[in-house]
Amino acid sequence: MALGGGTFLVQNKVLPGAYINFVSASRASATLSDRGYGAMALELDWGPDNEIFTVENADFQKDSLKIFGYDYTNEKLKGLRDLYKNLKTGYLYKLNGGVKASNDYAVAKYKGIRGNDLKIIIVANVDDNNKFDVSTLIDTTLIDTQTVAQASDLKSNDFVDFNVNATLAVTAGAPLTDGTNGNPVTGTEYQTFLDKIESYSFNTLGCLSTAQTVIDLYVVFTKRMRDEVGAKFQTIVYRTESDYEGIISIENNVTDSGANTTSLIYWLTGAEAGCEVNKTITNKKYDGEFTVDTNYKQTQLSNGIKAGKLLFHKVGDEVRILTDINTFVSFTDAKNKDFSKNQTIRVLDQIANDTAVLFNTKYLGKAPNDASGRIAFWSDIVFYNRQLQQIRAITNFESKDVVVDKGNDKDSVVTTQHVTPVNAMEKLYMTVIVE
Repeated sequence: MALGGGTFLVQNKVLPGAYINFVSASRASATLSDRGYGAMALELDWGPDNEIFTVENADFQKDSLKIFGYDYTNEKLKGLRDLYKNLKTGYLYKLNGGVKASNDYAVAKYKGIRGNDLKIIIVANVDDNNKFDVSTLIDTTLIDTQTVAQASDLKSNDFVDFNVNATLAVTAGAPLTDGTNGNPVTGTEYQTFLDKIESYSFNTLGCLSTAQTVIDLYVVFTKRMRDEVGAKFQTIVYRTESDYEGIISIENNVTDSGANTTSLIYWLTGAEAGCEVNKTITNKKYDGEFTVDTNYKQTQLSNGIKAGKLLFHKVGDEVRILTDINTFVSFTDAKNKDFSKNQTIRVLDQIANDTAVLFNTKYLGKAPNDASGRIAFWSDIVFYNRQLQQIRAITNFESKDVVVDKGNDKDSVVTTQHVTPVNAMEKLYMTVIVE
């Protein structure tokens, strides 16, 4: 008979033998999460309906025609190009509904006026007179060509679903028609978007609307998510005095003909999301495609900062961010001016989000709430903060700044942490002594 063997949990084996456990050396798993995630609800001519769809930066560049119905360089995608200047991942939502364009042979994949630019061309196959070459085009761009004997053999592509009951006949070009963008968007559509986006994790939320009721909806949503749910992100809105660190209010218009006055929110949503935890976008150059109205006097810029307005200003021939601030202005001893700096909020939000992820994935329901378990949690938090200090996001950190205690209940843990975020230099006061 063989000797005993295998692994063990407690030392209670009966048979003689070797019982061996292989485990990894203990090491902290608390890591800094990536930034660059943004969410926006948009009015589009093409795209998925009633769902959040994810568009990575590379996908936007390569597949914009399939996703948004327009080539990457098209004027219609000007705002999205600004958004993806700095955005890594976008969680997008098409606000408007409408009607799908169609003809006898096909129906557009999505609702919207862009479907009216689709057409189906059918020609006899040169090698087999019993078959047809069926081509789908958008404007003059060929999407695909299929050689089939009958409509039931056609396969849907990225732009149309074919009518399998149609009778194929040679046609020089049958356009799809009657596609619409639907009725004007109301607060109901924005509310639906916010309901759907609630389960996603992102760094910034952009609101392009100028309607105060919609902006207020975003503000209330942001406060609830940050303060009650614990989802830390910042929302970019247009000309709103919210007095809240989670809301960034952009002041400048754009002067481009036909452009939405709030179009700078595209770029700012991406820039704030893509800004690293140890960085600021103060003095960042605007490298987007819109023409920014920077007609502000020095006193207006100064008063704007005091009022919590994020402003673009002219520096030589360039347009830059004046200072990276949010709308919080009611400073107190308990909550001082530091909370108006987005660089500070980025650090605090990063700590909150990453600590929650650490606890939920490694400790929740897994680690005993005893001294050893709390020490392990403390060690991970200390390790995490040392990472922040190493990249100069915080300063003066010592391990004693983190305290993990048992809570009032057997299953609760209470953590206290002291942290000093680092801010970038913005003001130079210089005295020159001449001898």
